Amino acid sequence: MQNNYLFEYAVLRVVPRVEREEFMNIGVILYCAKKRFMQSVFVIDETRLLALCPSMDIDEIRCHAAAFERICNGKGGGPIGELDMPSRFRWLTATRSTVFQSSKVHPGFCNEPEDMLQRLTEQLVL
Repeated sequence: MQNNYLFEYAVLRVVPRVEREEFMNIGVILYCAKKRFMQSVFVIDETRLLALCPSMDIDEIRCHAAAFERICNGKGGGPIGELDMPSRFRWLTATRSTVFQSSKVHPGFCNEPEDMLQRLTEQLVL
């Protein structure tokens, strides 16, 4: 019998004009403590982003995503990137009022975190 592991995830999104509260999902971060797994996936669709906000700086969004991934992986990202995995996850998913945000954190159960991350990306981003 396969094990079910508790995981937490958040959807990563771009909010071009925070005051309008319009956003586009561009990624997912998933954390599973029991499997010591934390990974993020980004799919940045330039055409869709520019349709939402023609003045969007796509390179800036790519820089934010790259910094997010470095911190998520614990490979760079300054002092935050040096924190333990649970602390990095909490920091990355903290509420912000910026162009680059995460949703609230949602829990679930899965057999394999990698498979669940792919499934969530397909359902919520693509």
